[in-house]
Amino acid sequence: MRRLISTGSPFEGQIGYSRAVVADGWVFVAGTTGYDYATMTMPESVVDQCRNALQTIENALNEAGASLDDVVRVRYILAEGADWPSCWPITSAAFGASRPAATMIRAGLQEPEMKIEIEATARLP
Repeated sequence: MRRLISTGSPFEGQIGYSRAVVADGWVFVAGTTGYDYATMTMPESVVDQCRNALQTIENALNEAGASLDDVVRVRYILAEGADWPSCWPITSAAFGASRPAATMIRAGLQEPEMKIEIEATARLP
C-alpha cells in the first residue's frame, strides 16, 4: 500500500510530485526548500531556509507516523557550498540523535531565491 502526503504547495501539483510517499515501511520525503507554506514566502537567509525546510520535513514525517529520529538518509543540496557551514547547528539539532547517512551536493536550484533543498528517507518505527 502506498500513501501520498502533501503540504499543499503549488509546486506539487504543477510539477507532479508528493511531499512524501509512504510505502513498505519507508517514508520518502521529496526535496524540500525553505518556503514558509503558510505565507508562501521564502526567507532570505540560508539558515532560515534550512530551518523551514526541516520543519516541513518534520511535519510530513509526523503525518506519516515517523519523526526526524527515524531518518536514515538525508541529502542536502545547496546553491552555494560556502553557505553549508552556517546550516550545521540546525542540521545537528535536527539529526544529532539519529545521525543518518548524509550527503551535501552543490547544484543550481529551481528558483534563484532558493539556497537549500533537503531530501530525507525514514523508516517507520
